[in-house]
Amino acid sequence: MSRRTVVAVIGVAAVAVGGALGGVLAVGGHHSSSSVSLSANSHREHHPREMRMASGWSFSKLNNSNDPTFNQLLGINNRGQIAGYFGSGAAGHPNKGYLLSLGGFSAFTNENFPGGIQTQVIGINDTGVSVGFWSTQNTKSMTNNNFGFYDWHGQFHNVNFPTRNMAKPPVNQLLGVNDSNIAVGFFTGSKGNSHAYAYSIPGGWFHRIRISGAVSSTASGINNRGDIAGFYTGRGGVTRGFLLGAHGHLYRLSVPGSSSTMAFGVNDNREVVGTYMVGSGNNAKSFGFIWSRDFGFRTVNDPHGRGATTLNGINDAGALVGFYTDAKGNTDGLLVAHGHFRAPLAPPLTTTPMPTASPTVTPTVQPTSTMTPAPVPTGTGPTHF
Repeated sequence: MSRRTVVAVIGVAAVAVGGALGGVLAVGGHHSSSSVSLSANSHREHHPREMRMASGWSFSKLNNSNDPTFNQLLGINNRGQIAGYFGSGAAGHPNKGYLLSLGGFSAFTNENFPGGIQTQVIGINDTGVSVGFWSTQNTKSMTNNNFGFYDWHGQFHNVNFPTRNMAKPPVNQLLGVNDSNIAVGFFTGSKGNSHAYAYSIPGGWFHRIRISGAVSSTASGINNRGDIAGFYTGRGGVTRGFLLGAHGHLYRLSVPGSSSTMAFGVNDNREVVGTYMVGSGNNAKSFGFIWSRDFGFRTVNDPHGRGATTLNGINDAGALVGFYTDAKGNTDGLLVAHGHFRAPLAPPLTTTPMPTASPTVTPTVQPTSTMTPAPVPTGTGPTHF
C-alpha cells in the first residue's frame, strides 16, 4: 500500500533522537469556516515559499535494512519514537510495520498484527501506544481487506467502525491519536467513499466526523487540543485539506496552483503537515508542506526527492517525518530534525503467530448522530494513534 497521494489502503492505492529535538523550524458548536488558500505572501506564487532550516537542522534518510527499497515514516512522538513500515504491498512484497526509536540507544522494533499478513504502523503517542491497520491478504490485484488496530503496550486490539455500509473487501483504518486516547481514521463505504470518524479507546465509542460539502472525508491526525487534521473531496472532485478545531471552527486548506492538498498530521502548536500535488497523471508531482495560521504554507522538499516528497507527521518540537521517491525509484523514509541521524541495523523479520486468544474486538457501539466531533475528554490515560 502507499500513502504517496492519499492515505494508504493495504494493497489499494487510495494514501528524533540522537541529537536534541528542541528548537523549531525557521519559518519566517456549529462549524464556522475559513478558506485558507494563501501562501505567506501572495496568490501569485505557484508554490509556497520553501521552508528555511534553523541552524543545526537537517534531512536524514532512515530505512529499515530488511527492505532498503521501500520505507515510509508516518508518525513521530515527543520522545523521538517513529512509526512506519517497509514493503510496497505488491504481491510477495507485503507491508511490515515497525517502530524506530532514536536517541542514546537507537533501535528498530518489529510491530505486526498477530496472524496478519500485512501491517502499517501509522501513529504513536507519548506513552508508546501505537495505531494503524492490518490485512489478512496480499493479493496480486492489491485489492485487500483492511482492519484498524491499536497496540496497547504489546496487546493488539482490532477496531472497525460499526456499519452495514462497508466496502467489500472492508477498508477501515486508524490514522491518528492524542494523549486523551481519542483516535481518528476512516472507513470506506459501499459506494467507495471514505467516511471520517473518531474512536475513544477507553470509552469504546465511535463518532462520525462530518465536513460540510464533502462527498468523501478522511481524519488523519489529532492533537491534544482536540484539533483534527485530514482531507476531503467535494462534489466537484477537488481534494482539499482541513483542520477542524475542537470547538468546531473549520479551516479548509488548499495550496495555490495545486491539483489537490491533503493534511496528514497536526501538533499541539496547530502546525499542520501534509502533501500537495501539482499536475495530474504521469506529470503529477508531490510536495510536502507545513502550515499554520501564523505563517501560512511552506513547501518542504527532501533534497533527494524534489517533486516526490510527502510529509506525514510532526511533533511539538517541529521534527517532521515522511518519505520521498529517490532517483532510483526507491521510496525512502525521511526525518527533518536537529542533528543528522543514521538508521540502526534492523532485527530480522519473524513470523508473528496467531495467539491462542484472538485479539480483542471493540464493541459494536452505534455512531453518534451529531454533526460535530465529540469533545475530547480531559482524562490522561495512555493514547494511541
